[in-house]
Amino acid sequence: MNSPELKAFIRKHSSLFWYIPEDKKEDLSPDIVVEFIFNYGTLDDVKTLIKILGVENTAKIFFAARGRKKLNYYPEIYNYFSLYFKRYA
Repeated sequence: MNSPELKAFIRKHSSLFWYIPEDKKEDLSPDIVVEFIFNYGTLDDVKTLIKILGVENTAKIFFAARGRKKLNYYPEIYNYFSLYFKRYA
């Protein structure tokens, strides 16, 4: 279940999840939110998401992406956040 802060964050960035029906957006799993914000959001969006989820939890979600899900991240995004979380989480 998503926190009220995460639900508000998803609503604010609703356009990034254009293919998901409006009534389902607030129920997105945190791993989908992290993936889309890292790939398509701004640096401020990333900072806000990390503040909401916490750096340790965000790192856990990020590194849990294996196989095909790992390939959903742009290569440069995956490389950057791998280095970032190895240093700060």
